[in-house]
Order: sequence, then C-alpha cells, then structure tokens
Amino acid sequence: MKQKNIILCGFMGCGKSTVGALLAKRNGMSFIDLDDYIEKKENKTVAQIFEDNGEEYFRMLEREAVKELSEKRGVIIAAGGGTLTFKENTDNFRKSGIIILLDIPVENIASRLQNDKTRPLLNREDKDEVMRELYNKRLPVYREAADITVNANRSPMSICTDIMQHILHM
Repeated sequence: MKQKNIILCGFMGCGKSTVGALLAKRNGMSFIDLDDYIEKKENKTVAQIFEDNGEEYFRMLEREAVKELSEKRGVIIAAGGGTLTFKENTDNFRKSGIIILLDIPVENIASRLQNDKTRPLLNREDKDEVMRELYNKRLPVYREAADITVNANRSPMSICTDIMQHILHM
C-alpha cells in the first residue's frame, strides 16, 4: 500500500504552512499548501479570486483541488482554514490520508494575524469579532474531521515531533 498523506487542518494562522513545510523536510516528503496550489492554477491570489469571483467560486476551485490532491500519495497538505468545513472535502482527504488538527487558542491567532491583510474573510473593520465568530463556528468542525489533534501553541519543531509520535503509534 502506498504511503498515506498527512493533511494539516486548523484555523487560519495556526501554522499549517510552516509546520507542513518543516514536516515534509524532516520526512523527505513533498509539501503542498492548498491555497498556493489554487493560486498557481488560477494565476491569482486567494484575495484576488475572492474579490473578482467571490467566495463560492473559490470554494468550487478548492473542491476540485482537494479531489486532485487526494489522488496523490505520500504528500503533506496544508488545507485552507475553510476547506474542512465542507464534508465532501473531509471525505476526499480521509480516503488518502490522516487529518491532523493544529489546535491553538483564538487569542494566539488574533495576535498572529494582527497585521495580516491577506485574509479575505478578515479584511474588514470588525476583524476581531468576525475572527472569533468564525473560529468558534469552525473549531468543532475541525475537531470532528481530525484523526489527531495536536497542541499548536508552541514551536513548529515541537509540533512536528508531536505529529510524528502520534503517527508512529497509529
């Protein structure tokens, strides 16, 4: 049987891309950031896609990308913050991989994203309020989707070590 994928999920700013790249390097695997993958295919940033075509169009591109990436084996994928809020995406990822939630308190997310202008869903005046609402709505969905939950409120290296320990004991 081919090696399973590792899918990192969690709220925006939880460290999926940083941890995913590090995990891939440590294990000799390929790393794919789902948003980057979509941006390359569309030749636009996620923010531009949202602005030009709307969230619904972006979610359609995301579904297609998830299907494509679920066909691969032995890759580490950083899912977008909203990706696993759609059951179809969770089901597709589960077919070929292990879903790992990078769990981090909303206060730490707020601090990390304080000056970030690249998140279309948070590019507004009431950013903190919207972020907390979105976080509270998504966290139970992430927890339900995840095969493993790790504390992501620490260094990327220690998160990687924790993930590898969990996977070895599966």
